[in-house]
Formats: sequence, structure tokens, C-alpha cells
Amino acid sequence: MADQPEVSAEYTGGSAEKSAGAGERGGRVANAAHDIGGFIRAQREAAQVSLRQLAQLAGVSNPYLSQIERGLRNPSAEVLAQIAKALRVSSEVLYVRAGYLEQRPHSPVRDALLADTGITERQKQVLLDIYESFRRENGASDPGGPDRDSDVPRTTETPSRQETQEP
Repeated sequence: MADQPEVSAEYTGGSAEKSAGAGERGGRVANAAHDIGGFIRAQREAAQVSLRQLAQLAGVSNPYLSQIERGLRNPSAEVLAQIAKALRVSSEVLYVRAGYLEQRPHSPVRDALLADTGITERQKQVLLDIYESFRRENGASDPGGPDRDSDVPRTTETPSRQETQEP
């Protein structure tokens, strides 16, 4: 991927901040770019991967990845997905950090799925979609809310046996 997308001054926090009306938005976008860049750098360092190695794994140039990490460029969703795959982290996490997605409420099930390195990003997304559809169907909008299945025996429980007497 030799050609990298050009990013306007508005996205890099340059002269758009000085123009009337665009300053606040340009600053927020620049902050998002800086936040995602710092997060990517921290993840890369935690994985003990060099900038050059990550750039190669993600299919982007070294200078472009360096600019992302320093907050000078705001990567596209496609580039974020490639970086997430290379770092073996959830692309959703990067999308939220970059401001492409709004953060969903935390749930232990969701957190466990996203942290699982034994399944692909696609599999994680499918499982999360199924999980969310069940929650909507059951009307459970509060992840910490009451357990709707509390009367269903768990696998470790044995249901009480009701003996019937024949007449």
C-alpha cells in the first residue's frame, strides 16, 4: 500500500484550527488522532514490535505509521483495521479511540469476547452481534441489570424432582 491518503489541515490540527468556526472541530479531530496514535504506539511497544515491523504487517509505509503514532495523521477505518489485525487487538477498540464509533456500555461478556485471542475479529463481531440481538430480544438494556434467566437451572444445579403419585 504505497499510496497513503492525504489528510487535510483540518484533520492534522493545522491551519483549520485558525479559521473561524473550524477551530473547535479541528482541535477535537487532532486530539482524536493524537489519542489513537498514542494508543497504537503503546500497543505496539507492549507487543514488542518495532515501527518497521508493524508497518510491514499492516501494509502501510514507515513514515505514514510514524505520523499516525505522533498524531499528525488520522488513519482511515481500513488502515485501523489493518493495524488492529497486525497488533492482534480488536478493531472496534481502535475505532472507538479514533472516534469512528461510540463506546458501547461495558459488559463482562463483551469484554471477554474482545480479549479472546483464540478467535478472529470476524468471529468476535459475529458473536457480539448475536449476543446483542439476544439482549435486545430479552429487553435487557442494562448490562448490569437483573438476571432474566435466574429461574433457569445452571449446569451445576440439579432441578428439584417432583414426584407424582398415581391414583
